[in-house]
Amino acid sequence: MFPVKQPWLCKALGCYDCCIRCLGAVPYTSLLATLLCYTGVALFCGAGHEALSHTHTFIELYFARDVQDFIVLADFIKYFQYVIYGLASFFFLYGLLLLAEGFYTTSAVKQTFGEFRSTSFGRCISLTFIILTYVLTVIWLAVFAFTAVPVLFFFNMAHSCHTVNVMSETTLFSQHSRVCMDARQYGFLPWNAVPGNVCGTTLANICKTPEFYLTYDLYICAFAGAGITLLALFIYVVATTYNYAVLRFLGRKGIRC
Repeated sequence: MFPVKQPWLCKALGCYDCCIRCLGAVPYTSLLATLLCYTGVALFCGAGHEALSHTHTFIELYFARDVQDFIVLADFIKYFQYVIYGLASFFFLYGLLLLAEGFYTTSAVKQTFGEFRSTSFGRCISLTFIILTYVLTVIWLAVFAFTAVPVLFFFNMAHSCHTVNVMSETTLFSQHSRVCMDARQYGFLPWNAVPGNVCGTTLANICKTPEFYLTYDLYICAFAGAGITLLALFIYVVATTYNYAVLRFLGRKGIRC
């Protein structure tokens, strides 16, 4: 699995041919996945951390009167912010490991530097990375779906505010108080929380605050970051599976990679 470099090979081929062979050993798919992974995790962790901080203030001010109704969400926000720090560190290290594994397997498959030796231990490591990345992809799929919940909440809230504004300018002004937004339906507050919802003109005024649009935009960025990270994990799974399959095929053909 690890290359045995031969300096005389580059001298015999010349600088240009040697550079072409070196570039051929670069795992461009794994490199692309690593860049996407770092970008997505940075968006998710950075925007998510700030969005949670603003959500703490937003829900406490407009949807909860009793501190006890809000304490569960407050604890969740506090602990999940620490989880975000751990996720950032984990993906940074795991991305480096997958990129290094991509370099080794791609070099072995293409036989760029001449003689390679693909051992059973090396193939076992590749298989381990495939399984771990697949499990991580499934877990992150749940995180991606979870991140969509606050985006849906703020999207529906913005739409409700627009409806209130339209009713206020028409003959339906008397009915605008029936348009409400309930935070309990999205799991932000328990069902016995008071008031738990806002309606009518109060709802429209909340949507005009800078905190509303800032929190909404932050959650959109976090949702986009989670999607980019999920795409990167899919690419990792495809790249590592392909390289492992080629190594297994060459081993069955009797070729020492």
